[in-house]
Amino acid sequence: MASEHAYGKVYLIGAGPGAVDLITVRGARILAQADVVLYDALVSAEMLALAIHAEKIPVGKRSGQRSTAQIAINQLLVDCARKYKLVVRLKGGDPMLFGRADEELQTLESHCIEVEVVPGITTAFAAAASTLQPLTKRGIARSIAFFTSATAPNQPDQLTLPDCDTLVQYMGGREAIVTAQKLLEQGRSPTLPVVIVENCSLVNERVSRMTLRDLEQGLGERQGPVLVMIGEAMATRTVHPKSADHEKN
Repeated sequence: MASEHAYGKVYLIGAGPGAVDLITVRGARILAQADVVLYDALVSAEMLALAIHAEKIPVGKRSGQRSTAQIAINQLLVDCARKYKLVVRLKGGDPMLFGRADEELQTLESHCIEVEVVPGITTAFAAAASTLQPLTKRGIARSIAFFTSATAPNQPDQLTLPDCDTLVQYMGGREAIVTAQKLLEQGRSPTLPVVIVENCSLVNERVSRMTLRDLEQGLGERQGPVLVMIGEAMATRTVHPKSADHEKN
């Protein structure tokens, strides 16, 4: 096993939901110092511009498109750590949530390569902020579950939905119908509020509001990554007349 001194240091950095100014200060600082950046498909050109001195290597994985296999990414991280002093693996959102971080950490640790994780704003929090819809609400929602329908190869594609007040489905565009059907089968109300956020935090962000019954009909064609937020906390707030008058003044 190689000595840790034979390798550079690897940072797994969360790029956040998309907008370049939503990366953390620490993440931006390390990007500016990086020698090489291995970046996901959803990382923008503006974000990559922060890595002013680095070689930039695309390793993004997109559904239905040609992509880099995870095992190849793992090996590339090791190869880059042999060659460079400061290596960045730049991931959309937060590396520790649906980011395949465990596999990359295991590979790096098995080679005694120093690694540090820099958290990022996950899309659920950015979507809640953008739509002004808190994921929790006093007396209505006190539990949240993040889930995805994506499975590893050779694993059964069986969606099990958690029993929580607010459900947030990552990469949920193609699975909207199945999600809605399963929730209705569990006895959830057909009028349960749903908020769909596409291209969260970007200039082409698109927000749709509907019910669980509407979601069962599908989302149609979507051009960007989709986040689905479901629960009573997603209900549109009622503006009281006095509050409205105050806002006008």
